[in-house]
Order: sequence, then structure tokens, then C-alpha cells
Amino acid sequence: MNKFLKYSLAGALSVMTILAAGCGGDKKADTGKADMDKPVIVGVNPGPHAQIMENVKKIAEKKGLKIEIKEFSDFVTPNSALAQGEIWANSFQHEPFLKATLKKEPSFKLVKAFNTALFPINIYSRKLKPGDTIPDGAKIAIPNDPTNGGRSLLVLAAQGLIKVKDPKNVLTTVHDVTDNPHHFQFIELEAAAIPRSLDDVTCAAINTTYALNAGLNPDKDPIIKETADSLYVNIVAVREETLKDPRLKIFQEAYQSPENAQFIRDKFKGSAYVGWKEK
Repeated sequence: MNKFLKYSLAGALSVMTILAAGCGGDKKADTGKADMDKPVIVGVNPGPHAQIMENVKKIAEKKGLKIEIKEFSDFVTPNSALAQGEIWANSFQHEPFLKATLKKEPSFKLVKAFNTALFPINIYSRKLKPGDTIPDGAKIAIPNDPTNGGRSLLVLAAQGLIKVKDPKNVLTTVHDVTDNPHHFQFIELEAAAIPRSLDDVTCAAINTTYALNAGLNPDKDPIIKETADSLYVNIVAVREETLKDPRLKIFQEAYQSPENAQFIRDKFKGSAYVGWKEK
């Protein structure tokens, strides 16, 4: 009798173990499904990045991925929010800016996921027209963050207006200017504030996002344009562990889809370029 009970109990425990394992598998599957049902939060800057992301959101939803867009008005908060897990990804910066951020904040475990679009940084003026020569002694406003400030100087160097130590150094600063024959005065300001400085300077280097927000036309208004072969293609950044998230592949497919490429061309008409190799 005891022997019979022993084997009966063992059998019952085996069945319970199998059932429990089966329940665990279902729970895992439900969790995966819940992840797809729950929107991923993507941080962007207002303007072109937000406009493109609204289009990506529609495309991604058809592929089963829901996106919630969160706007940030500056260049600093989106990376700290991503590092702290407040958002799932961000789309507002180029790779040199991300690298500069990681150098300053090594605890941020952030990586590039894929390329998005190129938003040129152009030179604008309320005192000069396209085709005019920037006069000697001009006051030129440039962003005070290392990468966009350097980018602005490289745009001027590419036109032969100044010379810098290394034309390929994305972290070029005003201290790297080796020849300034026109005696330009560089005024370093927060990027978001530069459009408001146009009345006080001769000209200014302004990112496309801030230019559009200020009512400027990046195709017609610049006195100098950044070229399409720039090193500053924008990216989507994520935390390192997100590279293994299957939702990231869907997100990339939506962003780099032919539909979104056409949207960028139609919407921005030359003021933004597709930043990935189209199939």
C-alpha cells in the first residue's frame, strides 16, 4: 500500500510539474504579446524629427508595432531620458553628437541603432542674401555644443572662408581655426536660441529643426548650404540591451521603408535627405 502511494504521489507531482511548465510557457508568450500591444516611447525634437516620426508611427502600426512619440525641446534631455529608461529610443541626433555625449557621460550605455535622415546645418542671415559675400569682421553665431559648433566651422571651412587643423574632425572648435583671413567673430550660443540672435549677428549656423521652427526655409533662405555628403547623418539611438529587442527590427523597417523615404523627399523638398542606402 505504501509503495502504491509512493508511486501515485510521484506521478501526480510529475503531472503538476508538466502543467506548471506549460503555464509558464503561456505566460511568457502572453508577455511577448503584451510587449507588442504596449507602445514603445520614442523621443524626438519638435519639427522635422517629430513630423517624420508621425509618418513612421503609421507605417509601424501596420506592421504591428505601436509607437508613442515624446517631444523634447533641447538636445540634452533625450539622451538622459533614454539612459534612465524613460523612453525606448530617441531620434534627434547624429552619431558625432552621441559619441560626444557618451564621452561626457560614460555611464550612458547608448548605441546607434540605424541611420535616419540628414538635416543640414546651414548659414542664415537677415542682413545678407544668398550669393552675398560674408563681410570681414562679421559676427557669426554657432552652436555652443561641441559637435554642432564644429560642424558649423567645417561648413565655413568647406567654402574656403576659414581653415581648420583637420577638416574631418567632427569635434573641431574655434581654437582649431588655423586661418581666419576675414577676422570673423564667432559667437557661441545654445542651438535653440540661435534663430533669435539673427538680428544681432551678421549670420548664424542653424540646424534644420530650429530653422523650420523659426519660419526659415532651409532650401531657399541659406546664404551657405551644407552639402549632402556630410558626416552628420542622423540616427536612432537605443540602450545597448535594446539591440536584441525584436521590435527594433520592425521599427527600422518602418523608418527605412520606401514609403517613409518618399515622405521625406515630398515633405522637405531638399531641406532633408534620406540617410540610408535605399534598396
